[in-house]
Amino acid sequence: MNMEETIQRINALYHKSQAEGLTEEEKEEQQCLRRRYIDSVKGNLKGQLDSMSIQRPDGTIEKVKKRK
Repeated sequence: MNMEETIQRINALYHKSQAEGLTEEEKEEQQCLRRRYIDSVKGNLKGQLDSMSIQRPDGTIEKVKKRK
């Protein structure tokens, strides 16, 4: 399941929960899909930050370092 399908399924489960409620199985699926989505967003952000560089006023370029 790609991310677009995952988001659509999360939304469908949300709307169903508002309209009529979810079964225990659907609640577990919803939690699993939400966790997968959050992990994907975090991974994408980490990848962007890891590849980022800063150009200083003197023209030097340095990689962004991990903070403690």
